[in-house]
Amino acid sequence: MPKDAAVEEFAGLVRALKARDGRSYEALGRRLNVSASTLHRYCSGATVPEEFAVVDRLALLCGADEKERRALEAAWTEADRARRRAATPVPAVSAAPESNPDPSAPEPGPGPVPDPTAPDPSAADPSAPEAPRARPRRGAPAPLLVAAAVALVVLALAAALLGHPTRTASAPAPASTAPGRTAAPLPFTWSIGSQLWEGGCGHTYLVNRAPRAVAPPPVAADSGAWAGTNGAVHGGEALVRITVQGRSPSDAVVLHALHVRVVDRAAPLPWNAYRMDNGCGGAVTPRHFAVDLDRPRPLARPVDGLDASGAEVRKIPAVSFPYKVTSSDPEELLVSARTAGCDCRWYLELEWSAGGRTGTVRITDGGKPFRTSGTRGRPAYVHDSAEGRWITDSDSGQTG
Repeated sequence: MPKDAAVEEFAGLVRALKARDGRSYEALGRRLNVSASTLHRYCSGATVPEEFAVVDRLALLCGADEKERRALEAAWTEADRARRRAATPVPAVSAAPESNPDPSAPEPGPGPVPDPTAPDPSAADPSAPEAPRARPRRGAPAPLLVAAAVALVVLALAAALLGHPTRTASAPAPASTAPGRTAAPLPFTWSIGSQLWEGGCGHTYLVNRAPRAVAPPPVAADSGAWAGTNGAVHGGEALVRITVQGRSPSDAVVLHALHVRVVDRAAPLPWNAYRMDNGCGGAVTPRHFAVDLDRPRPLARPVDGLDASGAEVRKIPAVSFPYKVTSSDPEELLVSARTAGCDCRWYLELEWSAGGRTGTVRITDGGKPFRTSGTRGRPAYVHDSAEGRWITDSDSGQTG
């Protein structure tokens, strides 16, 4: 099947950025926290990123100006729509009989037989004039009722205005925001990616379905749609990427801390575990914040990354808070939340300050808590692409 024109246009813009920069896929991937193969799929059009944030960061790394970034975002939007259309089959809708009748269908049968003792409404006096083609009289007064209602409202409003003095300028107006809160917009924007896979290929989901009822693994970019269709929950680990970008090129926003809040703990889900890979590894392990959801009060602990793409393994030092972000220098925070002993629902809080203002932003999964459940003791399956079915770890020769 040929690629969609919107996808090809987007891929061409990404290729042009990469060619302009001159760095390898591995080098750019390290800066973007994605694998070299994932970045290559973006450039070839084989995959469209689930979020624009990673593409925007690539544009900034490659020196794109504001006009180019806007054009890139517009192209990504169209390509993402094409990807979603291709990932979600549209059920066929049969045409309505009234608008597309079947010539071979029999003529409709006669209606119900009228009561012979009832008066025939169609039997009118031949000398009577033809009935007008208007609605029954019971609907005719509706405009009059509406007009009367409007008149009553106007009279009541006029009486209220005449009978009560206008609020003076010194009278306090009702507060529109809670005390201590400000209605001013945030000095930064943020977005998340909550369906990430380790190395772009490794992840485990828990699904309450038998293997024959579970769809084959998707590509990583379509993981969100796959998880939603199958009712999947992150198994053992959830990776969440938070992209924060200031609104001003000069006035920096300082990010002070990231807190973890567990709102519900339950026993791990008794569902099947489905692995999205059959042996997968990446050369780069990005620096991240590790969260142990099994602790009574989990903390986001900074962890070093590793780069094994060269002759020697290189450590990518972890960076602790605070961070500074502007419109031209965004930041990505990668959180790895793990659990072995609970079905945990949790969210994050990001503390910030800018221009004398301070605040805390709640980071959720589209307004709902993130959810991660342990997989210990659960039946685990991997997908056999040759046979086109899910098989157990013992069948595949894997363990654990």
